[in-house]
Amino acid sequence: QAQLVESGGGSVQAGDSVELSCTASERTVRTLNMAWFRQAPGQEREFVAGIKRWSSNTYYTDFVKGRFSISRDNAKNTVTLQMNSLKPEDTAVYYCAANDMALSGAWTTENQKYWGQGTQVTVSS
Repeated sequence: QAQLVESGGGSVQAGDSVELSCTASERTVRTLNMAWFRQAPGQEREFVAGIKRWSSNTYYTDFVKGRFSISRDNAKNTVTLQMNSLKPEDTAVYYCAANDMALSGAWTTENQKYWGQGTQVTVSS
């Protein structure tokens, strides 16, 4: 089992930056595919960014490429999502997630094994 706890988030203005952190317990983050998802009101939960286990390979959905960056700190057992140039459409609850699958299917909602509780990010225009 792994416990994931997110921190960060809050209310910001368009163009601002926010950093989200996800700290894991019971498992080390480098042994897991770690990901961030988000869910806006009335929308399905969607993949945002991921970092592959045992490597530094990162993956992003198109609408955050060039603005968001995911990274892993093995010493702190933490994964961070740095979000820059935020837009109102980035407003959502952001969830940390993890799985230990092979890469294929690692970034789908249904294949996540562990979830954090979510943290709200609100971007005002």
